[in-house]
Amino acid sequence: MRFFFLAFLFVLLFLSEKVQGQAVSWGDQGNGTYINPILNADYSDPDVIRVGDKYYMVCSDFHYIGMPVLESDDMVNWRIISQVYNRFDFPGWDNNENYGGGSWAPAIRFHDGKFWIYFCTPREGLMMSTATDPHGPWTPLHCVKNIGGWEDPCPFWDEDGQAYMGRSQLGAGPIYLHRMTPDGKTLLDDGKIIYTGPVAEGTKFYKRHGYYYLSIPEGGVGEGWQTILRSKNIYGPYEKKVVLEQGNTTVNGPHQGALVDTPEGEWWFFHFQLTEPLGRVVHLQPVCWMENWPVIGVDMDMNGIGEPVKVWTKPGVSKSVLVSHPQTTDDFNSYTLGLQWQFNHNPVNTHWSLNERRGWLALKALKAATLRESRNMLTQKCMGYLSTATVLLDFSALADGQRGGLFCTGSLYNGIGISREEGKNYLYLEKNGDVQQVKMVSGKKIYLRVMLDAKKNRCQLFYSFDNRNFILCGDAYSLKFGDWKGARVGLYSYNTLGIGGKCYFDWFNYDFN
Repeated sequence: MRFFFLAFLFVLLFLSEKVQGQAVSWGDQGNGTYINPILNADYSDPDVIRVGDKYYMVCSDFHYIGMPVLESDDMVNWRIISQVYNRFDFPGWDNNENYGGGSWAPAIRFHDGKFWIYFCTPREGLMMSTATDPHGPWTPLHCVKNIGGWEDPCPFWDEDGQAYMGRSQLGAGPIYLHRMTPDGKTLLDDGKIIYTGPVAEGTKFYKRHGYYYLSIPEGGVGEGWQTILRSKNIYGPYEKKVVLEQGNTTVNGPHQGALVDTPEGEWWFFHFQLTEPLGRVVHLQPVCWMENWPVIGVDMDMNGIGEPVKVWTKPGVSKSVLVSHPQTTDDFNSYTLGLQWQFNHNPVNTHWSLNERRGWLALKALKAATLRESRNMLTQKCMGYLSTATVLLDFSALADGQRGGLFCTGSLYNGIGISREEGKNYLYLEKNGDVQQVKMVSGKKIYLRVMLDAKKNRCQLFYSFDNRNFILCGDAYSLKFGDWKGARVGLYSYNTLGIGGKCYFDWFNYDFN
C-alpha cells in the first residue's frame, strides 16, 4: 500500500506541468498517461472484459436502441465496433412510451468460444444475445425470463460446469442468485437472496484464488460507493469490504463497473461518475490486491478505502496505441448508419433512408405533436467538455405541418430547425414542447449548429446560410439529466398534421475538445 501511495504522488508531481498544458483535458494524453474520465460521455453502467489482448465494453442505453459494443487495445482508447439489437418487439416501443425503460445495466462475458451479453428491462424481463465475433452479427434477443422488476444481471460459469445468474431487484436490491442451464437460456429456480445492502445493484461475479467475488455498487447513482463481497461458496456467507469511495476527491459516486486484468497481470477497475449534463462518464482506476481483497484507486486519507485518481499512467500493455475516441461525425455516404447513431425507441425503417438520395440522410415525417414524441429521432451521445455539432438541412421537400432539424437534449427536448406552415417555411425553435417561429426563410438549405459547454451546462443554437457566419438563435439553456440518460445530440423530422414531407441531412460534423 505504501508503494502504491508513493507511486501516485510521483505521477502527480512528475506530470503536473504537462497535464496543465494539454489541449485534451480527459482521456489519453499521448505521453503514457491518462486523465479521468477516459470516456467523457454517457456510457452508463459500464461492463468490461478482456479476451486475449483486447478489451470489450457495453453500457446501458435505456430507451435508445442498439447497445453499442466498444473495443480497445489499452482500456483507455475506445471505438464502437457493433450494436447488439435493432429493436424491442414489446408493447410501447413503437409509440415512444418507454422513456427510462429498455436496456438497464448489462453484463458481457466470454465463455465457450462466444461473447454473451445479458441485460434486464424494467417491464419485459431478462434478455440475452450472443456472438462468436464481437463485431457481430449478434443473435436476436432471447428472453430468458419474461418478468418485470428485475435489474442488473450477470452470468457466471463455474469450473465444475455449473452456471449461475446473479441479479438485483428494481429499486436496488436485494441481490439474488439463480441456477441456470449451461446454454444460458433458462433459469432453473426462483433464486436465493445472497446479499442485502443499501441500494445494492450492478451485480458482477468473479473468481480468483478460490474466492467467489461479488462486486456491487451501493448507496445510489450520485453518491454511492463500491463494495466487494467474497466467499469460498458462491451462495455465501460473504465477507464484505468497501473498496472505493469519493473521499476528499471531486468524483461523486465512484461505483458500478468492472474489474479487468491485463495479459501482463495488472488489474484495473472501470466505474461511472454521474455528471450534469453529460450523464454517467467512465473512469479507470488502478487496482492492487492485498490479502485477496482488491484495493481500488489510492487510499489518500489512509482509512482503508480507496479513492479515485484523476491522473495515472496508462495500463502497461505491450503494443503502441494511437489516441482515439468513439465515432461521432458522419457524412452519410455509406449504405449504413454509423455505429454511433441510436434511434430513440424503435425506428420505423420505411421512413428513413440513406439510399433515396446518395450522400444524404432522408427522414420522412410521421405524425407527432412535439419533438419528444417524434418517431425516428436519431441520436448520439454528446462528448467532451466543449462540443459543436453542425449539419446541413435541405428543407425543399417539407410538407405543411412538418418540422425538422437539429436538437440537443437531456430530459428536455430542445431543437432548432425549419417548420412549414401554410406553404411558407420558417426558422423555428422548440424548447420542451413550446414552439417559437423566428422568421420566414427562403431558399432550400440551411446550416444548423449546437454548441455545448458541459462545464457550464450551457447549450446554444445557431443557424447560417453560408456555413461561415453563424447567428445565435434564442437564449442559452441548460440540459437536465433525466430518464436515466445524459446529453444527446441528434436529428429529427415530424409532422403535426399527419404523415408527410421529408428532411434531407448532409455531413453531420461533430467536434469536441
